[in-house]
Amino acid sequence: MADHLSPADAETEFWKHLKKSNTGMLGLDRPGYHSQPMTAFRDEETDTIWFYTRDDTDLVRDVGTGATAMFTYAAKDQHVFACIHGTLTRENDRQKVDKWWNPVVAAWYPEGKDDPHLVMLKFAPGDGRVWVSDKGAFGFAYEVLKANVTRTTPDSGDVVDVDLAH
Repeated sequence: MADHLSPADAETEFWKHLKKSNTGMLGLDRPGYHSQPMTAFRDEETDTIWFYTRDDTDLVRDVGTGATAMFTYAAKDQHVFACIHGTLTRENDRQKVDKWWNPVVAAWYPEGKDDPHLVMLKFAPGDGRVWVSDKGAFGFAYEVLKANVTRTTPDSGDVVDVDLAH
């Protein structure tokens, strides 16, 4: 990876890693609001992120007709971390329900795709920050050792401000 990651490269890394491990924390962007783990599905045509959920959750109730939200992400391999602001809306889009439906999703909806509690949330990302490190476990250990020996701080990768709104 280059010495300084561009916003476009950071965005590419975020989307690539989200496709591999797609669970993050989603919550409304307001004081005192707690995020919750959610499985994210990217619509590549619109660069929006979709979530299956139930209409009997606090999150859906609090979204109402739309709200500002934050999606926080940490890749399983710990190479990418992100915190993205955006707009969250409740959507009833059968095409989106069908697009990513799978046995794991189905487990939450006893009546299948026609479950009356099934709701899709659409997250339209805006600005955010992405951290990228491709050092791996050995590289990280080296950076920690070097920092302790030289009394400096470790190089843990790049952090870049991004704007994912398109």
